[in-house]
Amino acid sequence: MELQIETSGVNTNTPQNQPVALVTGANQGIGFQVAKELVANGYTVLLGSRNLENGEIAAKKIGKNTYAIQLDVTDKESINAAAERVRNEFGRLDLLVNNAAISNAGAPGRTLEEMMQSSQASVASLDEVRAVFETNVFGVLAVTQAMLPILRKVPAARIVNVSSGVGSLTLNSDPTFPYRPGFGVIYAASKTALNAITLSFAIELESTNIKVNAVSPGFTATALNNFAGVETIEEGSRSVVRAALDKNGPTGTFSGPDGLFPW
Repeated sequence: MELQIETSGVNTNTPQNQPVALVTGANQGIGFQVAKELVANGYTVLLGSRNLENGEIAAKKIGKNTYAIQLDVTDKESINAAAERVRNEFGRLDLLVNNAAISNAGAPGRTLEEMMQSSQASVASLDEVRAVFETNVFGVLAVTQAMLPILRKVPAARIVNVSSGVGSLTLNSDPTFPYRPGFGVIYAASKTALNAITLSFAIELESTNIKVNAVSPGFTATALNNFAGVETIEEGSRSVVRAALDKNGPTGTFSGPDGLFPW
């Protein structure tokens, strides 16, 4: 893989006390809206995008204090290069939003119902399970591990992992939970695993300056679900931004638009 590392246009005069955030998968959807709102709240935002050109287009739409950074969360070299750029060019990282995710790796154009059916444990493709976990689970772990030494250097850092209510084991154990039929071994299970990683980091880091939380944006209309969601991008980003900006909030929680979720 040929790495694309954009270095032009970096604001080397960024104030040392201005917080820096990295949002993965931020060239579209919820990640883009989160990046936009963080900039509005005084952050310098590194807009992570697997395709650098797409990231640059998105960064220009937001404007000042937004910089595209090539970041493929499934590629170790890309992750290491991104971490090196954050360290060398920005010198700090106050917030990591692990947003990059995929819902499936099957044939394109499938409806949400078709994706749910193909995710059932009895028929799910192991290749598709592995591909989705590679982004949604292992990618989050790898990016967080790479960025952790930089996060440790600021007074109050936060990690926000974008999860989903469909990953809650407690909710899915309730026969009245409306999204229960969609609990399969591909996307939903990947979010369950993401929640476990979130809690593991939170427990490990609870005596440090870093708070780690999982947040569900709700059923938002994005490319992830073929725009079948019922909430807008602006609505879906609110809970993520809230957790990102809450310096005095808790650690080790799983929440959504209406408050805490059970694991």
